[in-house]
Amino acid sequence: MPLLRAATDGARLRFRPVMMTSFAFILGLFPLVVAVGPSQLARRNVGTPVFGGMIAASFLGIFVIPILYVVFQSLRERVKGRGHEVKAPAE
Repeated sequence: MPLLRAATDGARLRFRPVMMTSFAFILGLFPLVVAVGPSQLARRNVGTPVFGGMIAASFLGIFVIPILYVVFQSLRERVKGRGHEVKAPAE
């Protein structure tokens, strides 16, 4: 399979499970971000960076990681050469 197609198919297959998990976690953190009452500062100080980090990690996991895969895999193939491709076994 060509490298770009493999990365695209992988990103497409991972999109839904990654987004579902990320949104569930982000929505679970929302009460900490908007906390009021006693110890609201401690809750907001914990919830806000984790909330933002999960949004950033979701973006990285869906859009940046496939691009990095294509870049590093193409570099690897250039260094090692294409002579090491797997051939189908003879019957």
